[in-house]
Amino acid sequence: MGRLSRDCFDAGPAPMRVAEAVALLRARLPILSGIESVSVERADGRVLAEDLIAPIDLPPFDNAAVDGYAVRAGDLAPAGKTRLPLGGRVPAGHAPADPGPGFAVRIFTGAPMPPGTDTVAMQEDVRLDGDAVILPAGLAPGSNRRRAGEDVARGSRAIPAGTRLGPRHLALAAALGLPALRLRVPLKVALFSTGDELTPPGHELPPAGIHDANRPMLAALLRRLGADPVDLGILRDAPGPLRQRLEAAAAAHDLILTSGGVSVGEEDHVRAAVEASGGLTFWRLAIKPGRPVALGEVAGTPFAGLPGNPAAAYVTALAVLRPLVLHLSGAHDAAPTLTVRSGFDREKRPGRREYLRVCLRAGADGVPEAVPAPGGALSGLAASDGLVELAEDLSAVRVGDALPYRPHGDWGM
Repeated sequence: MGRLSRDCFDAGPAPMRVAEAVALLRARLPILSGIESVSVERADGRVLAEDLIAPIDLPPFDNAAVDGYAVRAGDLAPAGKTRLPLGGRVPAGHAPADPGPGFAVRIFTGAPMPPGTDTVAMQEDVRLDGDAVILPAGLAPGSNRRRAGEDVARGSRAIPAGTRLGPRHLALAAALGLPALRLRVPLKVALFSTGDELTPPGHELPPAGIHDANRPMLAALLRRLGADPVDLGILRDAPGPLRQRLEAAAAAHDLILTSGGVSVGEEDHVRAAVEASGGLTFWRLAIKPGRPVALGEVAGTPFAGLPGNPAAAYVTALAVLRPLVLHLSGAHDAAPTLTVRSGFDREKRPGRREYLRVCLRAGADGVPEAVPAPGGALSGLAASDGLVELAEDLSAVRVGDALPYRPHGDWGM
């Protein structure tokens, strides 16, 4: 497990833009995940640790792209139709014989091209004439033939390291004959909520108590990123035991994640515990919603502290936690930036990036447009389809503007 220096997160006093914060994370932090061999059948959602180099050509041999008749282009008449006697039959999965020049061979999709043949006439375009076939005029040399290695060439990089594998990647790996892959070990994340006011869901609320919404939310988000969250419960506002639990978590996990308790209030004890056991830096991100994000290390293990407010925790997790976890896991952030049309007007204070909860609806012309989600902070988050990003330099949004959009399902890749 890697160990961090106390000043690895130091970024100075000025508020940082989100993009600057993410770049700093990637520049200063090492990949912490180990490497293991995993069968292709169990590799879905995992991160490829090494470039996947193709051990064979794909396809492994020249083959027919359609059902039809394989011929030599040199046997085709320069003008008009061509009549050739039948010289064999090749189903998929069977090795063909050499028909020699001057013959057409019945062939099926995926079957190997007979030696010497290089062109396939589609069966719909061919007319049978006894033991011969009449081939159409104008059949181009090489038609309907898939060359060996035209999909993936042997020795080439089929999938780059850092790819979060999905079913489409596993199909390629299996087609290349690979039974197992070298993958990153999932990042083990110690997950805490903090505060005397919190009660786990399913328990009766005491006076002045609230249910803990953050741990279930953050655990789900971490799993979608391919990490392994370990729910360690609620850290109460008791400095001594709190510090002990953080240090114990540092010894057995790759990352410690908390929500709440890292502000500058006199009851925010997580801050003092982290500083006593390692180092803590408040990142004044130019972001809304969200307060300063606390980043640091506890006994050399990375620590991230998000706001206690669930809506702010969600947004800062999207902006900072997501790239942090992907980087520590050795994964590339492959999620595309989508664009939607604004269906609302809004004034905005320049200098900070704002994330708005939105729903998508069809505009008058049928083009999807984003409108503010109904409800309050959590009900609006639950009702929304995703978030639109209003850039730092933006001062207003008008109906019809193009806005960057992140659907909630985009937490994975």
